Amino acid sequence: MSHVGVPRGTVRKRRSLALLTAGVLTIPALAGCSSDSEETSRGVPQDIAPAARDRVADGSTVNWAVDAMPTTLNAFQADADSATTKITGALLPTLFPMDAAGQPKLNPDYLESAKIIEREPKQVVLYKLNQQAVWSDGREIGAPDFVAQWRALSGKDSAFWTARNAGYERIEKIERGADDLQVRVTFAKPYADWRSLFSPLYPKEITGSPDTFNDGARTALKNTAGPFQLKSVSKAKGTVTLTRNPRWWGDKAKLDTLVFRAVAPKDRTKALADGTVHITDVDATTADRIALALRDGSNGQPLTHGPGADLTPAAALRSWALAHGSDEEQAEIAQAAREKNRKAIVAYGAEQKALREYAVRKSLEPAYTQLALNGESGPLADDRVRRAVARALDRQELAETVLKPLGLPAKPLGSHLALAGQPGYKDGSGALGDQNTKEAQALLADAGWTQGGAAEKPKDTKAGSEAEKKADKDEADKKKGTESTEKTGADEKKDEKKTDKDAKDEEKAEKEEKKADKTDKDEDKADRAAVGSDDSTASRAEGLYIVGQDDKPGAGPVQAPDAATATHVLAPSRAAAAQSLALLRQASAVSEDGTTAEAASKATGQDKATAQDKQPGGAAGAYAPLGTAAPAPASVKGPLGKDGKTLTLRFVLPSGTGSQSLRGVGERIAAMLEKIGIGTEITKVPDESYFKDHIASGDYDLALYSWPATAYPATDGRPIYAKPEPATDGSLLVEQNYTRVGTDHIDQLFDRAVAELDEKASRELMKQADARIWAAAGSIPLFQRPQLVAVDKKLANVGAFGFAAPRYQDIGFTDRQAAGSPADRKK
Repeated sequence: MSHVGVPRGTVRKRRSLALLTAGVLTIPALAGCSSDSEETSRGVPQDIAPAARDRVADGSTVNWAVDAMPTTLNAFQADADSATTKITGALLPTLFPMDAAGQPKLNPDYLESAKIIEREPKQVVLYKLNQQAVWSDGREIGAPDFVAQWRALSGKDSAFWTARNAGYERIEKIERGADDLQVRVTFAKPYADWRSLFSPLYPKEITGSPDTFNDGARTALKNTAGPFQLKSVSKAKGTVTLTRNPRWWGDKAKLDTLVFRAVAPKDRTKALADGTVHITDVDATTADRIALALRDGSNGQPLTHGPGADLTPAAALRSWALAHGSDEEQAEIAQAAREKNRKAIVAYGAEQKALREYAVRKSLEPAYTQLALNGESGPLADDRVRRAVARALDRQELAETVLKPLGLPAKPLGSHLALAGQPGYKDGSGALGDQNTKEAQALLADAGWTQGGAAEKPKDTKAGSEAEKKADKDEADKKKGTESTEKTGADEKKDEKKTDKDAKDEEKAEKEEKKADKTDKDEDKADRAAVGSDDSTASRAEGLYIVGQDDKPGAGPVQAPDAATATHVLAPSRAAAAQSLALLRQASAVSEDGTTAEAASKATGQDKATAQDKQPGGAAGAYAPLGTAAPAPASVKGPLGKDGKTLTLRFVLPSGTGSQSLRGVGERIAAMLEKIGIGTEITKVPDESYFKDHIASGDYDLALYSWPATAYPATDGRPIYAKPEPATDGSLLVEQNYTRVGTDHIDQLFDRAVAELDEKASRELMKQADARIWAAAGSIPLFQRPQLVAVDKKLANVGAFGFAAPRYQDIGFTDRQAAGSPADRKK
C-alpha cells in the first residue's frame, strides 16, 4: 500500500452510520488548554530539489505513479481519491492552495484579491478574478461558474450526487460585482473557512446540471483552466495523459506531457528499475534499496544484499556437492535451484544498477496515524477503559519506531486538529496525561476490571434456571426457619459465656487457615504456569491470534459477545468507498524495523492533566478517584476480568503484503496493553474490506488508520469528532466519527469556531475542542506519517511536498539530456 492519499475530513451530505453512544463527557475547566499565544512548533520542510525556472529545461515527458486509475474526475463525488486530487490539481483552478506552512494562500494565477468586505448585517466576500483567467475553450472564468457550483453543492437539490457540501449551504446568494471579473458572495450565516470554497472550481458546463455533474465529469473534462489540459484516459494502459494548455496565461509548463500511470505499490520497485515511472511514492523497503544502490555504485564493491546474500559457505558447499553428486534426481533439483538463484541475483543486480538513477526525497506527509478506540459498546464504552488504553501507550516509542530509522524528527503528535508547523498547533495531550502504567491500572481497577474478575460470576445473576433459583431460595428460607426454632436457650447461654481468649484464639486460627489456603492457591497457580503453552499456537485460527492470552496464568477463554453488547454492523455511507481507497494507503510508510523490536513500558511520573471530561461512571480527571482499589502489580500476568469475562479487545488490522509495518505498530501497541492486563485479539482482514466493512461499520474495538491535515479544522474536523445524533428509527447516526465518541461541548466549540471570523479567536476555540477530544479518549494521535518519494535525480521541483500543493508548471528536468526515461538514457 502506498502512503499517499487519505480522505479529507469533509462534511458529508448525509449522516448514515448508526451507533450506540456511551454518554456525554464534560470538562469543568481545562487550565492550560487555552492560551494567548500559539505553541511554537516547526514542521519538517519539504524536499523537492527546488530550482529556478530558468534552470529547468523545456520539453520532455514525466510519468507519475498513482495507486489506481481514478474512478471519477469529479472531486466532489464520494469515490474521488488521491489520483483524482493529483490530476485535477493540474487541470482546474484552486483559489487558495496550501503553502509550505499548511496555510491557505491566495493563488495569483486566478485571483487578484479575495477578502471579506462586509461583516454586518451579513458576511460578504468579494472575489476579484485575474483578468487573463479563461477556460480552455476561451470563455472567461466568472460569476456563472461560481453560481453553478454553489447550486450543485448546496445540498438543496438531491439530484446532484455530491459527498461534500461543507460551507456551500451557508451561502445565501452570489452576484456579479462591479464588472464581469468580480464575484460577490453573501453568506446567510458567518463562515470562517470561506477560503475553502470553490476549490477546485469546475466550469458551469459540468456543474450546471445533474447529468453532467454526476456522469459527465467522471471520465472526461472537456473544459479546464490549469497549466495542463486533459488529452486522454486509457483504462487499458492504465494512464491519464495531460498536455500543455495552449491557453494557459501563467508561467508556461516546462513539461510537454505529464502522464499519471497506475502502478500497484508492490510493482513500484520494478517500475523504477524499468524506467516506466519517474516519480512514485515508495515504502521503506524500496527506499532502502535505492539507498543501497547509491552506496554500492559509489564504492564499487560486490553486492552484500539481495538473493543469495545470506548463503553461508557451508550451505554453498552443500549446494555444489548436491548439484555434482551421484544422486541424479537430487543433482537435477539442486542444479535447477542454483540456476534459479543465479538468475535472481543477475536480475537483482540489474535492478540495483538502474535504481542509482533515483533519489528518495523525504518529509512528513500532511496526515497523522491514530489509534481509534470504538466507544460504541463493550469495555471501551467506559471512558475509564479508553483512558487506561491511552495512558498505557508509549507514543514516543511508537514515533521513534516509525520515524527515527528514516532520519525524520521522531516526536509524537499533540493535536487532532493541526500538525506541527501549522498555525494553531498546540499540544493538547495534557488533558489526558502522559504514559503512566500505574495510573492506567488504577483506571481499570476503578472500572471494575480486576485480576480475578474473569473467574467471578456476574454479580447480578446466579447459575441455573429460574426454576432452580426459586427452589434454592425456598429451601434456604425453610432451613433458616428450622434452625432458628431449634436453637435452645442452653446454646444461647453457651455462646454468651465465650471468653475473650476463646474469641482471640478463633480469630488467630481463622487467619492461619486463610494463609494456608492462599499458599495452596499460589502453588497451584505456579504449577499451572510451569506447564507452559506449547500448544497454544496450534489452536490459533489463520489470521487471528491473542496477545496476552496464550494459556498464561489468569487468562481465560475469549468470550462471545452478548446480544446486548455485540457490535452492530451497518451499511457504510456512500463516502465509505472513497474512504476505503484512501485510509488503507498508510502502512508502507512505516519502517520495516517496526515489526521486531520489543515494546517497553515507560512511566512518566506526575500526571500533566489539569482537568477532564467525565462520562457517567468515569474518573474525575486522568487519575482514578479517591477510594479506588490499589493498582495491580507493575507486571500483570494475563488479562484482567470482570463478571466472568476477560478484558480482551478486538484489534483489527489489514492483512495485505504491503501492511506488514502497520501490523508491526499494532503488535507493539498490543504488547504495551498486555503489561496493564488488557488482552488484544488481533484479527487480520483483507485490505479491500478493512475500512469499509470494519472501520466505517464499527466492527472493531481498536484500529489504526490516518486522517489528513487541513487548513480548515473547524470545517473538516467537525464530522470526524461530531457527537452521534438520534435517527428516526431510534438508532444513532455518525458522520465520519468512526470511534463513536463525541460530546455536545465539542460540537458547540466547532460550531462557534466555524462562525468566528476572527482567525485568532477561531484557532483558540479549536485548541479548546482538541483538549476535550483528547479527554474523551476516542482517538489517540500517534505520529505524523512519513512521506517517501522516489524521483529521477535529474528532476527538479518535485518530490516530498509536505503541506504544499505542487506547482505542476515548474516541474521538469534540469538539462535537456535528462529528458526521457532512465531506460532511454541508457541507450
